[in-house]
Amino acid sequence: MLKSIYVCSNCGASTSKWYGRCPTCGEWNTLEENAVEVNKKNKSGVKTNHNVDTVPLSQVTGVEEIRYTTGIDELDRVLGGGIVKGSVVLLGGEPGSGKSTLLLEMCGKICDSATVLYVSGEESARQIKLRANRLGVDSDNLLIANETNIEKINSLIQNDKPDLCIIDSIQTMELEGVTSSAGSLVQVRECASALTRTAKSYGIPIFIIGHVNKDGAIAGPKVMEHIVDTVMYIEGDRYLALRVLRCVKNRFGSTNEIGIFDMTDKGLVPVSNPSMILLEGRNENLSGCCLTCIMEGTRPVIAEIQSLTAKTAFSVPRRTSDGYDYNRVNLIIAVLEKRAGYYISALDVYLNVTGGISLDETASDLAVAVSIVSSILDKTLPDSTVAFGEIGLGGEVRSVRDAHIRVKELEKLGFERCILPRANLNKLNKKDYGIELIGISSVKEIGKLLK
Repeated sequence: MLKSIYVCSNCGASTSKWYGRCPTCGEWNTLEENAVEVNKKNKSGVKTNHNVDTVPLSQVTGVEEIRYTTGIDELDRVLGGGIVKGSVVLLGGEPGSGKSTLLLEMCGKICDSATVLYVSGEESARQIKLRANRLGVDSDNLLIANETNIEKINSLIQNDKPDLCIIDSIQTMELEGVTSSAGSLVQVRECASALTRTAKSYGIPIFIIGHVNKDGAIAGPKVMEHIVDTVMYIEGDRYLALRVLRCVKNRFGSTNEIGIFDMTDKGLVPVSNPSMILLEGRNENLSGCCLTCIMEGTRPVIAEIQSLTAKTAFSVPRRTSDGYDYNRVNLIIAVLEKRAGYYISALDVYLNVTGGISLDETASDLAVAVSIVSSILDKTLPDSTVAFGEIGLGGEVRSVRDAHIRVKELEKLGFERCILPRANLNKLNKKDYGIELIGISSVKEIGKLLK
């Protein structure tokens, strides 16, 4: 028996009748009608006894972790060392970010020793062949299928038993018995669940490509993220060459690692030293600029922060930030004005992180403050100087994690001096590093570092 329910396309909540506003998330006009099959109740009224077998954890066998290397070091890093047997990986990103390109490159690496089934609901086999030729991918072990019916795809996986399966994309797939159109929240959820059951039953890893909505999130995220094992996003401005592969969920590894790629006409090229690309074309001896060292998982990355301050022509000064949290910038400005005595209320402040990346770690607070003060005083930092540290509301420069790893990376890249929290400096032995270490404990000391 079919019954109509209304499902919110934003949060996935369902109701028995239509509302103009979703009762759960509060979004307007997001409830869509869907028909679902309802099982009839047991007319006898007698409860059915369903036995469930339990197994002690100590007696569970066959738990050896089996991973397949993708042949792409940056992708293996984000996955936690490779592809786990029977895992389901969701890859999302904006149009043109390189999702299909990255997975097709991975197919070219894996197909030397394994069979890959590439199922596309968006491109024909000829179009995939054209893209494969551009990427230099050609193998008899790469099987192409054009299908959108999940039942047929599952049967194909069960019959051919490939070593890896790729679904491009989940928004084009349909499941029989679900009356809503392809790409709807119900279809996305049910198709993802069906693929996950197949992956777990046969031990075949499946990569699923997911499109993003207008808010930048994978369509139907709340109903998909808990179903799959790993969720990854490709980030980066489509007009810039740099791409960042970031993991937000991983049942078999860390979510702190990122992968860096350079978008070229031959596809996505892994970048082993992203700091060099982010610092290309840098103009030294320029006020308002400061380098910082952030930690992306276990990898230290050097990035440049630029600030520009100018007398405002408006009653309320402008504050803009690209690549750094806007509210965090306002917090640092308030601390500099209150604790260090810099008059910024009548100045416009423009802040930019070069290279098209976004900095989320608070260890870059000190570099932001140094760049703003440098622009205000029109003074520069000494050459080859990097700063990192967290700033508190009291104006104190607080310690950050992995300071020794950051300093070692700066020494390896040839930098001459490092400005860091005094609390971190007290735990380091200066004799172990061939770089000048300058410790500060308050934002009041920033002006003394400039020349």
